[in-house]
Amino acid sequence: MTTGVSGRRRHGEQLEAAILAAGWDELVEVGYARLTMGSVAARASTSEPVLYRRWANKNQLVLAALDHYRDTHPVPATDTGTLRSDLLAQLTAVSEALAGFFAIAAGAAFSGLLADTGMSPAQIREQVMGDQLHPRRRTVYERAHARGEIDLERIPSSVLAMPFDLVRHDMLMDLKPLDPERIRSIVDDLFLPLVRAHHAA
Repeated sequence: MTTGVSGRRRHGEQLEAAILAAGWDELVEVGYARLTMGSVAARASTSEPVLYRRWANKNQLVLAALDHYRDTHPVPATDTGTLRSDLLAQLTAVSEALAGFFAIAAGAAFSGLLADTGMSPAQIREQVMGDQLHPRRRTVYERAHARGEIDLERIPSSVLAMPFDLVRHDMLMDLKPLDPERIRSIVDDLFLPLVRAHHAA
């Protein structure tokens, strides 16, 4: 097994990353139902036994490929100077960057991944998507806290999670980026009034 360009053998993390990237590409091109361990091995220029030493079956490989793609395509936190504009920019960036990922993940779930793993839709959601937005969400709020816009000690975690949870829900339902007006409504009509209420209390 070689890199194909340099002819050097790949090992460890380099080989695993190449396999997971091949798994993602195969998932995008042919879908979960038609993806096989053999097709991923061929795309990665390696052998099926190499894959089976790392993942027991196709569904484990697909879950790992989804995790790998998500983790290697982070959405950077935006610093515009205010919490409102930070959130508008961040939610827009998340929606545009991850809508395609959510569509691929949902397609895999409903074309056999759920049945093959025996997991519930909620378990698949947490496995594949989890709280992936938390680090960027924390950064946005910590900057606002440092500027004196909010007091993180007074706002429940459920309120802080809400804008990102709603964006994730809408992307899962529609499998496309959110409309700008929907993002504005989440921030201005739902989130900020809750923040003000907790500060007033």
